[in-house]
Amino acid sequence: MPADPPTDRLANLPDDDLDPLSLPPEDRPALASALIRGGGDGAADWLELDYDARFLRRKRLTSASGRPVMVDLPETVSLEQGDGLRLETGEVIGVEAAREPLLRVEGENLPRLAWHIGNRHTPCQVGDGHLLIRDDHVLRKMLEGLGATLSPTTERFRPEGGAYGHGRTMGHDHVHAHAADQVAPHPDTTRGHANAHGHHPDFEAQSKQPKS
Repeated sequence: MPADPPTDRLANLPDDDLDPLSLPPEDRPALASALIRGGGDGAADWLELDYDARFLRRKRLTSASGRPVMVDLPETVSLEQGDGLRLETGEVIGVEAAREPLLRVEGENLPRLAWHIGNRHTPCQVGDGHLLIRDDHVLRKMLEGLGATLSPTTERFRPEGGAYGHGRTMGHDHVHAHAADQVAPHPDTTRGHANAHGHHPDFEAQSKQPKS
């Protein structure tokens, strides 16, 4: 009886328990242990990963050509379109952002919509006259309340990386209960970052008014 393919024999082995160098040559995936920012353009082979899959440290993946690759980096990173991973052979394998379901956000006051999205630490890609976010029923209801036009789309998701370049905007574990039902007034940008995170001060003042 022929032996199982290497990918079948290793499929159920947790990534943390897999030492590629301990495997026989026929089972050994290509080892990628160095990240090269922007170094993947023109690579002959690549890894096509969606937004969640591009956040990793140690992971077994399969390249576009079908080659098994073991990514084993010193620390957790957010891979970006055009990055490269150097293999133990010296070859560089590229990183491509996979197409995934997203929500296209359009509206007359796009900066205001972007502010409310960012205030909830939601990953957001800024396009020409539109924003792209991952679909979320709470955000959808909030944005509709702000007058946004929403439409589903499938695109490569490459959200903004934060104020210091590479990195991720992490969403809150929860959204305040009133976020979906009540729209805060447009923020006064002169108030600074202290008020940009959390509730708008005018909204806070309204919420503290005694009930009649």
